[in-house]
Amino acid sequence: MAKPKPPAPVTDDDAALFREAIGDVRRLEPPPAAPARPRPAPKPRMRELDEALALAQSRQAGWFEATIDAAEALAYRRDEVPEKVLKALKRGQYSIGGELDLHQMRAPEAERWLRVFLAESRAGGHACVRIIHGKGLRAAEGGSVLKALVDRMLRQRADVLAYASAPEAMGGTGAVLVLLARKRPGEQGPGTG
Repeated sequence: MAKPKPPAPVTDDDAALFREAIGDVRRLEPPPAAPARPRPAPKPRMRELDEALALAQSRQAGWFEATIDAAEALAYRRDEVPEKVLKALKRGQYSIGGELDLHQMRAPEAERWLRVFLAESRAGGHACVRIIHGKGLRAAEGGSVLKALVDRMLRQRADVLAYASAPEAMGGTGAVLVLLARKRPGEQGPGTG
């Protein structure tokens, strides 16, 4: 196959004739950039990791068998929660938005109900809820399996700011009051994502 011949050089007369035939020229601006693809909705990865970790720990030996003394008062707060908030919670000074009674439940069933209750309470905008776990008076060792379960689960949840055993008039050491974090704008609720 033969090589194509290079084009002949353009003379000044040819260039002038071309410019005269074309006329005035204006520069065309480049077209606008295509719109960016919409970003995907945020996915609550930390919540999923927390739930997966709690589930894995719940399946370990001893998770359901451990007990807490029936008379022992529970109290916990995250580092960012002021001590005065925990004191007010212990005195029952927060309005209760919801209540869950775990009496007569076995530990696996109580765990499922507690997870659902906390997620729905937070999605419903409840800042404070009460969980009745009982005192475990019928347990062979005299301790409360459900109280221990509630204590461990609440400590592991990122949406729990603080909790404390209820005042005597609200259930005493057989119930716990829980302060929940507010749902952030755009955060997905239970059953989504």
